[in-house]
Order: sequence, then C-alpha cells, then structure tokens
Amino acid sequence: MRVTFNANGRQVEADDVWEGESLLFLLRERLGLPGSKNACEQGECGSCTVYLDGAPVCSCLVAAGQVQGREVRTVEGLADAETGLDPVQQAFIDAGAVQCGFCTPGLLVQTHDLLAREPQPSDNDIREALSGNLCRCTGYEKIMDAVRLASARTCSTSEVSQ
Repeated sequence: MRVTFNANGRQVEADDVWEGESLLFLLRERLGLPGSKNACEQGECGSCTVYLDGAPVCSCLVAAGQVQGREVRTVEGLADAETGLDPVQQAFIDAGAVQCGFCTPGLLVQTHDLLAREPQPSDNDIREALSGNLCRCTGYEKIMDAVRLASARTCSTSEVSQ
C-alpha cells in the first residue's frame, strides 16, 4: 500500500508499505528520520514517542497505514530551521540530561508536549508527564533539571515578547 502524510511540515509518501509495518519503522527505515529510537517495540519505554495529529504516541504501536493523510512530528521536527534547536532540546544539552541518547527523543517530545500544556509544571507534573519514558543512564535528576530549565527559559521568553 502507499501511505501519504505530513512529516515535520512536509508532504511525504512511501510505497509498498506492509500492513503490519509500524510508524517507527516507516520513519526510521523508509523516510530517513532516525531520531525516534527503537528500544522495546512494545510501547513500554517511550523512546519512539512522536506527535500524531498533535498528540504524543509511541510510534512502535501505530501501524504505518494509520497515518494516511495525518500529521506526524518527530524529534527532528522540534528544531526550527531559522532559530536552531527548540528550547527543550537546548535545555537537555545544557543540563547534561543526555547520555546514551536512546531515551532522549521520547523525553524531548514528552517534555515539549508538557510545556505546551503547562508552561510552569510542578515536579509532580513533570514526573507524571514523563512516567512513560524509561532512562537507564541519567538517574532522572538531570532530566528533571532540564525540564525545569526549559520551563524557565520558555516562560521568560514569552514574558519578554508580551
């Protein structure tokens, strides 16, 4: 089957898509968007999280055919071509919340989503929002620091622009 959809703001299509193929496979192997990681293939770790029509989903659990005509935004799509990295991406770098990098794409998408909904989240809000993302390297404190930093930067930027 042929699948046509919007990926990170551009129209893409893939031919000969197998009915059981995951969105994760489609993104990584067919479209050359390797940011989302393939860690568990069971929706348990969050490393493959992407936006589907504006909502975070585990792309390993979404059949590629389900994205026909829809909008997908990956971790690559968070960065802005004109301004560079998204504040969330930069905060993770600055806070040292990136180690092996397997969990990072999912954490970035989930954090981006959290801050869009709740610009100044509490620590409990952060823990709840990231509860579906597993990290085996950082011990989570640097991740919490990164989310707090991104929140502070995002809030101060929006206050300046008002």
